[in-house]
Amino acid sequence: MLVSTITARGRTSVPQPIKDALHTAAGTKLQWNLMPDGTITVRAKTKAMLDLAGILKAPKGKKVQIEDMNAWRCI
Repeated sequence: MLVSTITARGRTSVPQPIKDALHTAAGTKLQWNLMPDGTITVRAKTKAMLDLAGILKAPKGKKVQIEDMNAWRCI
């Protein structure tokens, strides 16, 4: 189990094995989530939405018209 201490100023350090596993660097943002049962999850925000642009490719020969994508709006 890895442990860190909260300082009087409310700061803490992320243990080195965690930083290594997440491939974090200085400036990496951490997202803290308080769950209803009292547990806390912490996620490293290492990628921006723009980093994901272009990772999905449309199947060759298949095109979908905008009207077909928004068919639920016609009801």
